[in-house]
Amino acid sequence: MTKKRRNRGRAKGAKGHAELVQCDGCGGWVPRDKAIRVTRTVSPVDPQLERELAKKGTAILKTTVVKNYCVKCAVYMGLRSQRAREERKQKEFY
Repeated sequence: MTKKRRNRGRAKGAKGHAELVQCDGCGGWVPRDKAIRVTRTVSPVDPQLERELAKKGTAILKTTVVKNYCVKCAVYMGLRSQRAREERKQKEFY
């Protein structure tokens, strides 16, 4: 079998088995070291109400939301993009 990527598309190294996480896009199971992890801060308050409360000097706490995506969903959502044809691994002819 040919080897397409040096790290086989994962960040596992020589750690052995990596636990699986569920993709938040499609629900499929992906190894944790291969999943694309996205962290966002989300406010539980409506933006218009948040502006009004900020004018009054009220502090609004924001929560961090961590989502895991498989490669297919991350490309579809625009979180990752394919490399240009010139940047991809070149085939070596002997």
